[in-house]
Order: sequence, then structure tokens, then C-alpha cells
Amino acid sequence: MRALAVTPGSTYGLSWREVADPVPAPGEALIEVRNSSLNFGDLSSAPGGAPGTVPGWDAAGVVLAAAEDGSGPKAGDRVVSFSYANGAWAAKRAVATADLAVVPEKVDLAVAAALPVAGVTALRALRVSGALLGRRVLITGASGGVGRYAVQLAALGGAHVIAAANRGAGLAELGAHEVVSTLDGLEPVDVVLDNVGGRQLVQAWGLVKTGGVVQSIGWTSGEPAEFPAYSTVGPAKSLTSFQAGVDFGPDLTALLELVEDGRLKVDIGWRGSWSRFEEAAKALLGRQVTGKAVLDHD
Repeated sequence: MRALAVTPGSTYGLSWREVADPVPAPGEALIEVRNSSLNFGDLSSAPGGAPGTVPGWDAAGVVLAAAEDGSGPKAGDRVVSFSYANGAWAAKRAVATADLAVVPEKVDLAVAAALPVAGVTALRALRVSGALLGRRVLITGASGGVGRYAVQLAALGGAHVIAAANRGAGLAELGAHEVVSTLDGLEPVDVVLDNVGGRQLVQAWGLVKTGGVVQSIGWTSGEPAEFPAYSTVGPAKSLTSFQAGVDFGPDLTALLELVEDGRLKVDIGWRGSWSRFEEAAKALLGRQVTGKAVLDHD
């Protein structure tokens, strides 16, 4: 099958190659990929993969063969899938049925492909932060894929949402009560979802109230975070490392229901043929994409 496979020395560490079809394990479904999406994480980690392997976390398509153990969707079902074992940037992928969800007919597969890691990260990071109703929630890097979902989900949970982004267009329409380009002068907050790291993480930590929490969910700045002396000494609050985890299926189903009902908007800032992968990657890594970049596997 055709795929973007790890090729040392190539642009983004990838090149077009013919690779063997995946062989599903008993608890995996075989999917014909129709759309996939790009994330900072899978793009940046791709060059470190084993030569010949296929990266990519998020993909939507049609089930070619149901799981041998009888779990999950049946052949012919439209599904969205996630896997840290990668495989999205190929014509076919095998995915554990615990990380699949059936896509409602009203939802485009390209839209579904933009949901998995960004949407589930936002949902789970907010969930572990506690009750949201009436609380002040700061989301940094809010114009990106995770950030735009987090703004909407926090607003749906009844929070007062502060969206921090260099490109703030459209965030108020998604539910942000305040849209800022800097954290200077902000009132204290209860929860922070930090996508940026570096100096902004340090500044966000200083805004958190006693009993509050910072969820460190990304680090797009690439900068170190240098905390002033004694800034972590005082009344109790938390800085928590975060990872989305596994078993995406139920949460993907919940997100798809919100999309189907019109309560969650999926912003696709770049969409095109997967033959234009390098163009999409350059736009995403150059922060020229509002929301998600989605590939059509034509």
C-alpha cells in the first residue's frame, strides 16, 4: 500500500513508499483510511521512528475487516480512529477497537479525523481539573487544535473562559468570555490548560489561585520554563503533567455526538490531498493553521 514512511534524511523525516499492508491483531479492525490529520506531536516525533514505519495518530475511514475477536464496529462502518502506534498516514491502518468510534452519517469523515488527539486531550484535561461551573479557566495557545476544543468544552461546562492566543479571531464565537494576547494584567484563575510552556507557563502558574491547577498539555514554544526562586513555595496549588492516555473510543463517541448536535465546532484551517503533505506540515509547524490540518487520502 502507499504510505508516508520514516526515511532518514528526507524532509520531515518522511517520504512516499510502498509498504506492506498492516496485519490486525485479534482485537483490531482493519480500516481503509479516507482522511487523516496532523498534530505537532506526531510530526515532531516522526523523524525518530524506525525507518520504514508509518507515523500519524488520527485517521477516519471505513472498516474493511472487523476485529477477529468480535469487538468493535462491523465491516462497512464509517469510523474515526486513534493510535500512538501510528499508521494514520497510509492507505490502510489496523487499530484496537477500544480506540475506534463509529462516525454518525451527518458528520464528514474529514471533520471526524480532526477530533481524536486534540479533542480527547481537551476533554480529559478539563475533566481531571474538577468542576468547571462558575470557575475561571485559562487556556493558552487557544487558537490551536487542542485550544479551540478546550474553549468550547469549558464554556459548555459553565466556566468563565479566558483564551490566550496570538491569533484570537473566532475564539469569542467559540465561547471565550475574554480573548487576550498576553497574560499581563489578568485576574487570578482556577484552572489553566497550558499548550505553550516556557515563559508563559511560568506566568500562568503565578495566576493560579490557592487550590487551583495547571495542566501541562503541550509545549509548542520549545522554551525552558524558569521559575523564580520561591515561586513554588506557598499555599497549595498544583502543576500537573498530562497525557491523554488510551481507550479513546467512548470519549470520541461523546465528542462526535456534540459535533452532530452542533454544540462542538471543528475548525479545519487547512485541507488538501495527502500528496501535499509537505505543504500542510509546513503550514502547521509555522503556526499558519487555525485549528486543524486535514489530509484527503485520494
